Amino acid sequence: MAEHDDAGEKTEQPSAKRLKEAREKGQVARSKDFNALIILVFTGVAFLTLGESSTRQLTDMMHQAFIFDSDKLILPELMIERLGDLAWFGVKSVLPILIVILLVSIAAPLLLGGWVFSTQSLAPQFSRLSPMKGFKRMLSFKGVFEMIKAFLKFLVVGIVALVLIKHELPRLVDLSALPLTTALSAGLMVIMRAFLMISGSIIFIAAIDVPFQLYEHNKQLKMTKQEVKEEYKEVEGKPEVKAQIRRAQQEIAKRRMMNEVPKAAVVITNPTHYAVAIAYQQTGKRAPIVVAKGRDIMAMQINKVAKAHDIPMISVPPLARAIYYSTKINHEIPRGLYIAVAQVLAYIFQLKDKKSYDRAPILLQDVPIPEELKRDAEETTE
Repeated sequence: MAEHDDAGEKTEQPSAKRLKEAREKGQVARSKDFNALIILVFTGVAFLTLGESSTRQLTDMMHQAFIFDSDKLILPELMIERLGDLAWFGVKSVLPILIVILLVSIAAPLLLGGWVFSTQSLAPQFSRLSPMKGFKRMLSFKGVFEMIKAFLKFLVVGIVALVLIKHELPRLVDLSALPLTTALSAGLMVIMRAFLMISGSIIFIAAIDVPFQLYEHNKQLKMTKQEVKEEYKEVEGKPEVKAQIRRAQQEIAKRRMMNEVPKAAVVITNPTHYAVAIAYQQTGKRAPIVVAKGRDIMAMQINKVAKAHDIPMISVPPLARAIYYSTKINHEIPRGLYIAVAQVLAYIFQLKDKKSYDRAPILLQDVPIPEELKRDAEETTE
């Protein structure tokens, strides 16, 4: 029973596949407060740096709006043209600030979670229309946290706003004694400083919200032990399927290897435990190549194919073991075995007209084999 409970509990970190699938569905860590903080702060900076120029241009637009030729009032088309020019002038005055806001709005989500576009997240989810599920979400830990965060946001922003009003109130009162242009410029700067300070106060909220959103996102994607096992089977393949594929591959490799035995110049045997088929082209520059090798049952099959195709077979146990353990199929024999194999091939070529090579002469039983390539019979049969 305990094992069943553990299997249903999400204790495992999300896998790379789980994270990728969640991202494709549009499920990434997001913090609305962090995005709002970045947008508000950069907007405030843009107003501080570009606001004076924009204010001057807007003031000029207002002056031009009230300076016009009275004769143009009679022609509606000229008034429409005049209004269009003024509107375009106003747009140009605030266009740099609008561009900054647009770029920051696009770039802000990239800082946390990156940019994700998912059509799956656009699909309607009718489960969200359920009043019971909505009520449960409100009473969940995340819902309570959002409620507390909203209250803290209201409290922090309210305190900062009150402090700013108290500090800037005398300056705002003095604006009434200034010329219109100066008062507008100074008042706008006061508003922008206040806007920037209030926006900066959200840093405290964002510093709490970002770690919480990362924690919640990771918590939602956590996996049970059973899910990890199922995903591993899905990615790596079921063990029984992999075993069948491996067996099929081995059978194909064996058949391919057996098809190469008739091309061999000689089969060197142990005589029963090992068999190595060697191919050699007298006119070529390559060393002899191992086209097939095997032990026990496979060695018997190689011997059977060799007999069926009149391939010479000769028993040189030390050499058969040395080649079997040192050379891969379709690879040249090691340089250290050149002399030994050359002696065997020379013996075979001298006796081409004979059909039986079951017993090799004494000289082949003592072929030179380097110590590092020797394999004892007791060691290889274990």
